[in-house]
Amino acid sequence: MAARQQLQTGTVLDGFTIGEKIHSGGMASLWRVTKPGIDIPIVMKVPTILDGEDATIIVGFEMEAMILPRLSGVHVPKCLAVKSIAEQPYVVMEYIQGTNLLSLLDEAPLAPARVAQIGAKIAAALVDLHRQNVLHLDIKPSNIMLRESGEAALIDFGLSRHLELPDLLEEEFHVPMGTGPYISPEQVLHNRTDPRSDIFSLGVLLYHFATKVRPWGVPKFNRALRARLWRDPVPPRKLNPEVPPWLQEIILRCLEPQAANRYPTAAQLLFDLQHPEEVRLTERAERMAASGFWTTMRRRFRSAAMDTEQVQQLEERTVTTAPIVLAAVDLSEGMEQLAVALRREAARVLHFVPGARLACVNVLKLNRIGLNYSRDEQGRNIHVTRLVELKEWARPLGLGTGEVTFHVLESPDPGASLIDFAKSNNVDQILICARGNSNLRRYLGSISSKVVAEAPCTVTVVRVQASANEIIEELDTLEQAGMP
Repeated sequence: MAARQQLQTGTVLDGFTIGEKIHSGGMASLWRVTKPGIDIPIVMKVPTILDGEDATIIVGFEMEAMILPRLSGVHVPKCLAVKSIAEQPYVVMEYIQGTNLLSLLDEAPLAPARVAQIGAKIAAALVDLHRQNVLHLDIKPSNIMLRESGEAALIDFGLSRHLELPDLLEEEFHVPMGTGPYISPEQVLHNRTDPRSDIFSLGVLLYHFATKVRPWGVPKFNRALRARLWRDPVPPRKLNPEVPPWLQEIILRCLEPQAANRYPTAAQLLFDLQHPEEVRLTERAERMAASGFWTTMRRRFRSAAMDTEQVQQLEERTVTTAPIVLAAVDLSEGMEQLAVALRREAARVLHFVPGARLACVNVLKLNRIGLNYSRDEQGRNIHVTRLVELKEWARPLGLGTGEVTFHVLESPDPGASLIDFAKSNNVDQILICARGNSNLRRYLGSISSKVVAEAPCTVTVVRVQASANEIIEELDTLEQAGMP
């Protein structure tokens, strides 16, 4: 892995001259940059890779680096360059001049016409994004810019989903991904495939602008997040009498717990926001109180069924997608021959299974007790180093985006971690390395034998015959341990 360049004002990186740092956050920093031949304002976004639990930052950067170059149009920043995490990771994009929506929250509650106007701009951006097969999944004020020309532009695609690409976030993490106040019920249930999730988040934003209150506050725990599956918010007109029935109808329809009861598309939501006089009013428009105890309890019981339904829908989608082949790649010293043999087997399997996707997985083993160090002796982030090595292992296969994904898992039990990954992602076949027969491994057990015994799919064990020296070393180890 190439050494990373220390960024500071005046540094030149790949032809980009670094200017001032304009943002420094937990996920990334933003630098103004310039480059000869580029005549629009641009910024460089650099992921913040620190010690500790930063796996989501790394995977989020990978997702944005895959998605942003595929997007076009006025509703997203133009992408000019992407650098792999193997070197100095960054994304260079257009610097959108205008107003960040976060700055308007202090002016809330806004006039109904202004709420509808802002909502229509965002809905138009979602129409364009969804037509490009991308769900944003983190719609919130800080991720929306109003250009000087008037259009809304969506930024920060680290939690987004491209429906034609693998979803690394869904595959590696089994927790709701999003921002607490704005996250949809589907995301709470780990479903990242429904465009109506963005409509729900926009509804939260409209509610906030209309009332100066977030419909479910700022939940900090999963239990609080799940409440939106059965508890509806106080109707906007109760909090702000200036909210007209048509606007309450729109907002509460966006916030329906079941996606089927929301606007089916952002385009239909856009139409209603642009034509308030044509909004069809239902009982939502006249509500002046949140639902009572018994209605809430019925919804709560029904939410359990929603949870099961989401799982079934995910399983049905998986059946219709291309098969997934998991290659459990051991990158430890002494496993080079096996790594080559595993790559050869992966190439053979992919040749005979057209349309298959290869998931390259390495498990970073953690200590069960004691300290776990996130950096090696050279000060490099171990998680990032493993990810780079995994990509280098797969490079000779010549697979393109969408054909291969890379996952570094962290667990004290590598075998269990591989099995869990295979189960949660409906893997069709596992390729895993194992050395020649060993008395020591037979006595203590091995990762490959655990995977073979417990995996929910076909497992192919790739071996390389042990050398005489390896057999002697095994026997010496057994003797020193006092084992028969």
